Amino acid sequence: MGYPNTQLYINGEWQDGERDIAVVDPANEAEIGRLALAGRSHLEEAVQAAARGFATWRRTSAFERSKVMRRAADLLRERAETVAANMTREQGKPLAEARIETLGAADTIDWFAEEARRTYGRVVPSRNEQVRQLVVREPIGPVAAFTPWNFPINQAVRKVSAALAAGCSVVLKGPEETPASCAALVQVFADAGLPAGVLNLVFGVPADVSGFLIAHPLIRKISFTGSTQVGKQLAALAGQHMKRVTMELGGHAPAIVFADADIGLAAKLLAAAKFRNAGQVCVSPTRFLVEAPALAEFTERFAEAARAVKVGNGLQDGVKMGPLANVRRVEAMERLVADAKEAGARVVTGGERIGGGGYFFAPTVLTDVPQSARVMNEEPFGPLAPISGFSSYDEVVAEANRLPYGLAAYAYTTSTRTAAAIGADVESGMISINQQGLGMPETPFGGIKDSGYGSEGGSEAMEGYLVSKFISEGR
Repeated sequence: MGYPNTQLYINGEWQDGERDIAVVDPANEAEIGRLALAGRSHLEEAVQAAARGFATWRRTSAFERSKVMRRAADLLRERAETVAANMTREQGKPLAEARIETLGAADTIDWFAEEARRTYGRVVPSRNEQVRQLVVREPIGPVAAFTPWNFPINQAVRKVSAALAAGCSVVLKGPEETPASCAALVQVFADAGLPAGVLNLVFGVPADVSGFLIAHPLIRKISFTGSTQVGKQLAALAGQHMKRVTMELGGHAPAIVFADADIGLAAKLLAAAKFRNAGQVCVSPTRFLVEAPALAEFTERFAEAARAVKVGNGLQDGVKMGPLANVRRVEAMERLVADAKEAGARVVTGGERIGGGGYFFAPTVLTDVPQSARVMNEEPFGPLAPISGFSSYDEVVAEANRLPYGLAAYAYTTSTRTAAAIGADVESGMISINQQGLGMPETPFGGIKDSGYGSEGGSEAMEGYLVSKFISEGR
């Protein structure tokens, strides 16, 4: 089955847009399909459909909402092979990673389906025996959700599942570079029996779509995943219209390796995490801070792991890292490496574009990287691993907390005292110690500082889509 063209999904129907654009395979730069883009009339239609869908869905019992979501999860599992293959073609990640993402999305739907049945309120004891005081949880209303291309199903399913579980309707603005994956997610919900208008999918010029949806009076909640720069602009626009916002923004995750750690294990796990999805992961380890006695060994083992990564078309057997998503990411890698070298860094391995076509960049390890280098201050969002040494606990904590980001962090140590201290002292929304354990449906997922606010995982994710209403009733 070939890669499909992608339309807009509005009020329960697939339809053409105002115009269409090409979808490109990043492994060979060939056009593989077309994508419909929405005009203002399509966006207005989608919002109006979401408003009608909300009126229906909010009155659907949590038990029935849960059953629809369960059916959608089962359908996604049944279609996982086709969905994963199309994801690899449009995004580039190896087929095994695309399959894991697709099946993981089904688990996310299942988990939130259960949360739909647990949006409990409470009874508040009254001072007057003739008064009953209740707190009930209600869905906030139609949601505008904006999702990126690096995890085209995983990022969308978190927003959609939490919103639907709470009883909200959604206008989902999918990623133009990876549209078929998002469309496949929407299709399973439609086939599972989701009422028309409850979930709508649009694509378009990002600034035009966000400006329209965020300002629209019928939209009551905004959820955005993307860069800090764009997130701040959208949060400011949402603030002008008093819209509740969840922001999952950029990071620059420190990976701290203490000398007492299992260095071989740390290098193996961190290299796997670094080069997953070609480093295009918001929680990817991006600043490797290694205690001086272990610096040489860690660098050698990590570089060895980087050299062993098989790079190629994600549909080919044995490939562990595919291309970057677009030429912009390749050019960004080239600029960051050039800047680091000019600042005095040394390239241990990689550092250049590879392959005769497509957007491939070699897994890259840099050492002797000064703090002033751009890669130590800007999220690389690619397969670049700058490794630096540190001498004391206070020094590494200061470096870990130096930047305005606070999404994810990692640490490796065999000392329980050090593990407890680093968990308390590093400023981040998430920290994983002696493992790579972030991003499960049942655990909170979100950052602090310039990395955003709110959660897209765990029971905390439901909070952004619910309002608490106090009812005081006299007898």
